[in-house]
Amino acid sequence: MTETIVTIDHVGGLGDGVAEGPSGRVHVPFTAPGDEARIMLAGKDAGTLIELLQSSPLRAEPPCTHFGKCGGCALQHLQSDFIADWKRSRVVGALARSNLGDVVVSPTIVIPPGTRRRATLAVARIGKRLLLGFAERASHRLVDLKECHILTEDLVRLIAPLRDRLGILVLANETADFVLTATETGVDFVVVRKRPLGLADREALADFAETADLARVSWRASPTAPAEPVAARRSPQIRIGDDLVAFAPGAFLQPSREGEARLARIIRDAISGLEGTVADLFCGLGTFALPSSRTNAVYAFDSDSTAVSALRNVARGRQLVAQTRDLFREPLTVTELAAFSGVIIDPPRAGAQAQARTLADSGVATVVYVSCNPTSFARDAAILVEGGYRLEQAIPIDQFAWSPHVELVGVMRR
Repeated sequence: MTETIVTIDHVGGLGDGVAEGPSGRVHVPFTAPGDEARIMLAGKDAGTLIELLQSSPLRAEPPCTHFGKCGGCALQHLQSDFIADWKRSRVVGALARSNLGDVVVSPTIVIPPGTRRRATLAVARIGKRLLLGFAERASHRLVDLKECHILTEDLVRLIAPLRDRLGILVLANETADFVLTATETGVDFVVVRKRPLGLADREALADFAETADLARVSWRASPTAPAEPVAARRSPQIRIGDDLVAFAPGAFLQPSREGEARLARIIRDAISGLEGTVADLFCGLGTFALPSSRTNAVYAFDSDSTAVSALRNVARGRQLVAQTRDLFREPLTVTELAAFSGVIIDPPRAGAQAQARTLADSGVATVVYVSCNPTSFARDAAILVEGGYRLEQAIPIDQFAWSPHVELVGVMRR
């Protein structure tokens, strides 16, 4: 390994500082543009920070004692205004690479830290010690979490009791996941562990649910296996606008209530004035379908049958129909899309290329596309633009404090 001195000139897509090294570009974690740094070259394009020789004015004091080790945050050393501008630049760059460089990209809407309402904490027993937290950066080792500045207070308060009270669930050299979701009626807690729960495990979980005032505790053998209830003290519910919707273990949620409200407001404004029926694709629990149904008839589609069932229960008596459908395997056809004046689409990170192609061939007047991946969004938006849409604007929303991730909404009209 070789030491060298570099000056960081920008931040790359994963949040690392990037500089010109002896043999080309080198990525150095936890550095900022303007830093002069002594680094250890650890590969063709990777470096490790040894010493800051001159600090950038863009640096900030990280609020968390775990920063630099915990893989949950990559950007706490940077000022918040810089992070917001950098996340906007990620959207601008993705659009430019898809020949959409003339699109207006709004300033980033920043959702503050301490608002993330769901988390998956890894659990492992090393000897007699129980570790609970997030993985270290680029490692399977766990950071034993003592604090967290991205999660809501009700989730943070559970970290120490979970570690202290539920060690019985994990044997030596065994791992598990604790999945926590803050709902309107209390925290929903799912233990993901391959080994089935024994009687002592169930008693410990039931007792913990009582003392910690959890809404519900469940167990599942894998992240995709059916959840088996262990203790159901209250039905977990999620508030969507004025509605309360039953929350199933593992159901998709926007990371924060605040971010969800901003997204819903943007969508409401985008479809305002549309006459006729609106489709909500990848609808989940009805995050956008329910508010939209107050002004338009809505058809909502998702592959998660449990989420669709929960939405149906709330939608009774309204102009809202929810259907189970795998939109990757069976996207809405051009003929089906002819029934809609607007489409709201919020696919997973991979985007919805097949659905974008049928939309591009349709006559739908307005498409509002929500995405957590600027690259797949730009690819799908280019398909729609080629089909005759105009991307009016892209609005970045930062619901992922101190991480490289950014969400965005694009409003497209024919």
